[in-house]
Amino acid sequence: MFSTLLLPISVVSEASLSYLGVGVPPPTADWGQMISDAQGLYQQAWWYLLFPGMALLVTTLAFNIFGDGVRDAFDPRSDRLFAK
Repeated sequence: MFSTLLLPISVVSEASLSYLGVGVPPPTADWGQMISDAQGLYQQAWWYLLFPGMALLVTTLAFNIFGDGVRDAFDPRSDRLFAK
């Protein structure tokens, strides 16, 4: 369950490093590098910036929601499932 918290942190950290230019090498596709490359094009082609950013957001949010669901399912002392 703790790994579902660490995975989004790792994804965002890697995207942040790649955005700054110290991530994976350029032939490899990466969301941070895509966002960095699209910065100069956002007025003409806004979707180059939107779609990698949304993919990063949705992936991070999905792992967090999945981790909450796993914790709720397997934690017997949690009262979040039956809260009124």
